[in-house]
Amino acid sequence: MAQYLVAIHHTNNYDPSVEGEAMHRDIDALNEEMIAAGVRTFVGGLHSVSKAKALRAQPDGKVLITDGPYIEAKEHIGGFWVLEAADLDEALAWGRKAAVACRAPVEVRAFQSRIRKDGRSRAAD
Repeated sequence: MAQYLVAIHHTNNYDPSVEGEAMHRDIDALNEEMIAAGVRTFVGGLHSVSKAKALRAQPDGKVLITDGPYIEAKEHIGGFWVLEAADLDEALAWGRKAAVACRAPVEVRAFQSRIRKDGRSRAAD
């Protein structure tokens, strides 16, 4: 089984107050389905991108902290799931359900896995 990120994208000016009861019920039902299928490893919603902090290493070894997101973009990740799926097709099937439940664009990406000398995946640690 591989791990996949299923990320929900929101516009910079996304207003969570537009999320109605039906959307919350659909997301709750999706979470319950993921748990029942044994695929959900982690789930989390993020605060507005306006509350983000960006950290950048400087040549002198210090770290500069600034307000706002690291990247200037029109959309940012608003929440995500980490899933254990057999393959990309299964992860995409969950991503389709997430796009419908969240009424937002979704990105599905596999995590890189590195194999240790003892044959275990580093992701399993």
